[in-house]
Amino acid sequence: MLIRNLIGAGVIAGTMIAGTSATAAADPPNCTAADLAGVMSGVSAATSTYLFTHPDVNAFFTGLKGQTRDEMHTSIKAYFDANPQVSDELKAVRQPAADFRDRCNAPMPDMPMG
Repeated sequence: MLIRNLIGAGVIAGTMIAGTSATAAADPPNCTAADLAGVMSGVSAATSTYLFTHPDVNAFFTGLKGQTRDEMHTSIKAYFDANPQVSDELKAVRQPAADFRDRCNAPMPDMPMG
């Protein structure tokens, strides 16, 4: 679910960034849809590695299956409140996506991630 959210955010942001050629021409360097895809693939790979090397965190996120979006948001917030180190570590994993968003002025949907 986490990876699907990250990839979904990348696709949405990529669509927004590549919206028109006039907008793309005004974007800073390294803010193309291809750049976004590269950043998001790195974030996805790093997230996968993190989850595989932290089985308890992987089990928590796997256990969210079947919950509504609101239920997931509440569960994740409670988990991160109880596990601030995990929250910080996953924020660090996602930092390249945040940097891209900030550098390229690319709005990305909110994700219930710490």
